[in-house]
Amino acid sequence: MIIKVLGTGCASCKKLEAHVKEAVQQLGIEAVIEKVDDIQVIMAYGVMKTPALVVDEQVKVMGRVPSIEDIKKHLV
Repeated sequence: MIIKVLGTGCASCKKLEAHVKEAVQQLGIEAVIEKVDDIQVIMAYGVMKTPALVVDEQVKVMGRVPSIEDIKKHLV
């Protein structure tokens, strides 16, 4: 599983990345977590508001920081 956190480095983007790491740890799953901060790449996903969560190349959440429990639902 490849999980991408899309964002330019704002506080919300960092919080989403921390939540993703915690969700992966709690689930005990194997995942590659990538931070994407290139605005051109972010826009290529159709994301106009960050932070955004992409799981296996599908945008799951954008424009907010979901809870750890919400993230876990997207990972199972």
